[in-house]
Amino acid sequence: MVSVEQSAARPVDSKKMTVKIKGMSCAACSSRVEKALAKMPGVQAAGVNLAIETATVEYLPEKIAPEMILDKIIETGYQPVLEKAELKISGMSCAACSARVEKGLNKLPGIARAAVNLATEKAVVEFNPAEINVTGIKKAVENLGYRAASLDEGGAVDAERQEREKEIGRQRSLLIFSGILSAPLLFNMLVMVFNLHYYVPEILMSNYFQFALATPIQLVAGAGFYRDAYIALRGRSANMSVLVVLGTSAAYIYSVTATFFGHIIGIHEVYYETSAIIITLVLLGKTLEAIAKGRTSEAIKKLIGLQPKHARVIKNGQEIEMPAGEVTPGDLVVVRPGERIPVDGLIREGYSAVDESMLTGESVPADKKVGDGVTGATINKLGTFKFEATRVGKDTALAQIIKIVEEAQGSKAPIQRMADIISSYFVPVVIGVALLTFLSWFFYSAPGDFTRAMLNFTAVLVVACPCALGLATPTSIMVGTGRGAEYGILIKGGEYLEKTHQLNAVMLDKTGTITRGKPSFTDLVPALEYQGREDELLEIAGRAEKNSEHPLARAIVNYAREKGISLADPQQFAAVPGHGVDAWIDGRRILLGTRKMMKDNDIDISALSGDVEKLEEEGKTAMFMAADGRMAAIIGVADTIKDSSQDAIARLKELGIEVWMLTGDNRRTAAAIARQVGIDNVLAEVLPEDKAGQVEKLRRQGKVVGMVGDGINDAPALVTADIGFAIGTGADVAIEAADITLIRGDLRGVPAAISLSRATIRNIKQNLFWALFYNSVGIPIAALGLLNPVLAGAAMAFSSVSVVGNALRLRRFKPDMS
Repeated sequence: MVSVEQSAARPVDSKKMTVKIKGMSCAACSSRVEKALAKMPGVQAAGVNLAIETATVEYLPEKIAPEMILDKIIETGYQPVLEKAELKISGMSCAACSARVEKGLNKLPGIARAAVNLATEKAVVEFNPAEINVTGIKKAVENLGYRAASLDEGGAVDAERQEREKEIGRQRSLLIFSGILSAPLLFNMLVMVFNLHYYVPEILMSNYFQFALATPIQLVAGAGFYRDAYIALRGRSANMSVLVVLGTSAAYIYSVTATFFGHIIGIHEVYYETSAIIITLVLLGKTLEAIAKGRTSEAIKKLIGLQPKHARVIKNGQEIEMPAGEVTPGDLVVVRPGERIPVDGLIREGYSAVDESMLTGESVPADKKVGDGVTGATINKLGTFKFEATRVGKDTALAQIIKIVEEAQGSKAPIQRMADIISSYFVPVVIGVALLTFLSWFFYSAPGDFTRAMLNFTAVLVVACPCALGLATPTSIMVGTGRGAEYGILIKGGEYLEKTHQLNAVMLDKTGTITRGKPSFTDLVPALEYQGREDELLEIAGRAEKNSEHPLARAIVNYAREKGISLADPQQFAAVPGHGVDAWIDGRRILLGTRKMMKDNDIDISALSGDVEKLEEEGKTAMFMAADGRMAAIIGVADTIKDSSQDAIARLKELGIEVWMLTGDNRRTAAAIARQVGIDNVLAEVLPEDKAGQVEKLRRQGKVVGMVGDGINDAPALVTADIGFAIGTGADVAIEAADITLIRGDLRGVPAAISLSRATIRNIKQNLFWALFYNSVGIPIAALGLLNPVLAGAAMAFSSVSVVGNALRLRRFKPDMS
């Protein structure tokens, strides 16, 4: 929780900020936070109370922002407690609008962070509920001249779709209205250009008739531009609407003056068609843009559309139907053939085959029996079964996927910063250029020719398009992250999508990434004194590993149980991370683990070294077992390679990526696995705690490194890498350490993600180039008097449409994952 208030004990410009912090466990923790905050420039005093887990900071707002204080807390390793709200913002027309809303929200007391995305028309606000609530935030947005609606879970999608359709309908109605009235004016313009006065009715040439047509366009169809411009100017900013209003008003007012007072001041030519057609063209552009922007979010709509609306739940012995959102953990849910499973859970009765392709990409339904987990939104294909709900609402796998995609689509990539900076200065500069153009033409290029100066002034104003700049990056990010989600590639933010295209080295953890992560028992080679006692050795090994959760241990335990051996608990048990287990069984000390474990305990393994080499050359992991300080047996365990691994590694190499394999296995086993999949660079015998160091070592060599692992044991390495890839299933999508999660568990998702990133960044650069090139060329041409205002308006109207249209080309991106 965060609150900001004026401090009475300090100077008037000093403020006090209270922050609720989680994660502090002792006085050293609170002291560390307090010292870190007190050292910050602009902080006058800082105190941290461990008992109530609260920090109080007095600071000078002109020297330090609340966001910087929150970042410092995070930097020290703790987490400030905030609430987050998502709002749908309506009425924004360009980047200047979104920047204004964002700036206005960030100025509110109690707001920690606010980010507004023009493409999604959403604001994400982190705030202190004790200082301000969602109602207050919405009111602040409305005071800025825009409309805000909460995106609640239940009606967010429908509300957003209805709002989008309503906006498109409104724009379309205005366009039709304006288009019908503009048609005679356009015809009149063509008559003037081709000198066809003698072939048209005289009324079309009447200034009064043109006034009657143009006025409703200017004041009705163009009313939205005037309203938007007023709101912007009232807030001491300027946007695209200001340019449209200035340009069209100049032409319209000039024409009205000529119509009613021309005989007095000596001007007779009118330019109603200029103002009317410009407004019509801008409305056309806005309508097409609204339609195109709706298509950029189709991927997230598809995901949301997978969520079942209803569930059948057993209550008091009766089967009742209820909204899926009302199911609670522990409810017993009934699913019949052909139905989507409403929430995540565990089967308690019955069996079936479930189509999990939306998560795993596997077209073959997975068999499910009692005790197996099922995931919401997957499809029950065969039998009826009952399952216990375990994760509902926002906690389901699908809801987590949707959340990740939505947050990614609402995030800003670093490449957008340049566009944001340009957009903030763009409109004032254009107005300045337009005024300079008018003065230059009126006093120097065509002295006294007010009409020529006015037309060139109008052309400069209406040719400029800040919208294209504002939409260049977020639309591509939206389409790119959405397209990735369709292929099971969840990218957590625009910055990760951008960074991925720079990768030139990828480290792959072996177990669970290159291999299936489900090793199986293959060999047991006894020492000379234990020959003929294989069943005894297998029982000892099974009992020693019984309490271990390591995949290799589970392979031994499962094999022993398959052989019908009963496994009693060891008298003592200790897991030695990265080495093995140390157990006492029937009065004997059993060591079972790596070569290094044997060496550390002075156990001679030379008698079985030939057997070890043979196993390792076959790509098997050799586990050493000793009893009472003497070698007892070698156990071979093999982890099968995933079908897609070799293909994925070949594709990474085709992309110019240097591929490394990281494993705790010995060098011979690691080399054998690497040969099978085509990897040349191998780091073997790496302990789990050393993986992050190996990643950092590669980064110090100048490489941009991606780390691919299971997202749990490899978390430090995933965080250390420039981009962390988590290989998992739908249940793993909440992995915090990874920047990109591959929910289908397919290694081919890594080259696919890199290809998608490269395609998206290429698309963004095309958009930015077009937006900058268009404005850089269009404005000078208009200033030189070489561009008719009507053509300038047409160019401006279609520039933003072209940017959104180019972003939509990413929807055709199709990674080869088959």
